[in-house]
Amino acid sequence: MEIPPKSNIRYRILAGLIDYALIYAFFWTYLFVFGTPGKDANYSIEGLPALVPVLFWFLMTIGVEIWLGATVGNTIAGLRATLQNGRNRKLTFGESFKRHFCDVIDMSFFGIVGIITIKNTARRQRLGDLWGKTIIVRAKQS
Repeated sequence: MEIPPKSNIRYRILAGLIDYALIYAFFWTYLFVFGTPGKDANYSIEGLPALVPVLFWFLMTIGVEIWLGATVGNTIAGLRATLQNGRNRKLTFGESFKRHFCDVIDMSFFGIVGIITIKNTARRQRLGDLWGKTIIVRAKQS
């Protein structure tokens, strides 16, 4: 089984920044275009339209990862998620969901939770990776 190199944390941070820059750009654009202006220069979206940013997050993280084998950020950073048991296949919905459901925890306090977890696990895993039984490795160059 391939153990990710210690240096992969820089690439993982880059990948996360890319993924969430895209997600936040969509969120803020959607909010300003479709939101209702409120007091104190804030915007809000209510009802079913409020689900659109959640669906976009779902598609950009879980959807792209299970269909293409890596998120946009991971692809640009040259990384991919795979199973920790060494089986070389794309992740299932459940495995990818577990990885990304924990993003909110792993990225807490400017990513410190994820960085500490990565630095203190043998396979350099975040909480989501531990729960999903996945690791991040360098993508094979073809």
